[in-house]
Amino acid sequence: RGNVIPVVSLGGVLKLSGAPKEQGGTMMVTEYNKRILGFLVNGVDRIIRVDWDKVRASDNLVSSAQSFITAICELPPDSGAGQAGRLVSILDVEQIMAATFGEPPVAIVAPLQDGAEHHVFFVDDSAIARKKISEVLDQLGIKHKHALNGMEAWTRLSGMAAHAQQTGGRLADDLGVILVDAEMPEMDGYVLTRHIKSDSRFDGIPVVMHSSLSSEATRAMGKSVGVDAYVAKFDADILADTLRPLLAKAHSRLN
Repeated sequence: RGNVIPVVSLGGVLKLSGAPKEQGGTMMVTEYNKRILGFLVNGVDRIIRVDWDKVRASDNLVSSAQSFITAICELPPDSGAGQAGRLVSILDVEQIMAATFGEPPVAIVAPLQDGAEHHVFFVDDSAIARKKISEVLDQLGIKHKHALNGMEAWTRLSGMAAHAQQTGGRLADDLGVILVDAEMPEMDGYVLTRHIKSDSRFDGIPVVMHSSLSSEATRAMGKSVGVDAYVAKFDADILADTLRPLLAKAHSRLN
């Protein structure tokens, strides 16, 4: 209370008919990317909790707001009379913020100077986030691969681990860091991290959680599943400074 915060009309950004005007409607106050802002909506119909394994990517969705929709889900059976099974769109808040406030350039970061070839695997369902992460890794001189959601990431990482086993090596010899988003369709970053940390094939590979959610509670959730570091989006310098020592440690382990 007592703070001035920006307010975004969600209906206006999505170009939906019937969007509330500057006055009236309901404002939802949220925190993303270490900033507090309000979203103006017609009203809040209900608040429900949906497990991320019930959320699906919106690959084939056709909509005027398609670029802002990152996933869809069906409302669960306990959603109320006539609500179960209804499809609900999940919005990419990072994309909305970029469209509303502009997309600031990624800060310049110095490349790694150890002469080693480093590899990072990252997963994020936001196109904006993937673009920014790629820019930071490119500046650092790090080779990288990525996935669009936790399930895809786990499938690809499992395949990489299996290949390393078949060739008599360790995945940690080739992969320096795994960078995961917290909330994603199919499988969230917490479940993905549990899978990684409980599988000995990934021993020696640190997991960094990189999330728009920056509260102490979300940091504690990340630590509870075993992440080695937690970085709030999006600060290129902090992300780079978090990766440097982890990659240096991985490189020293190989020498």
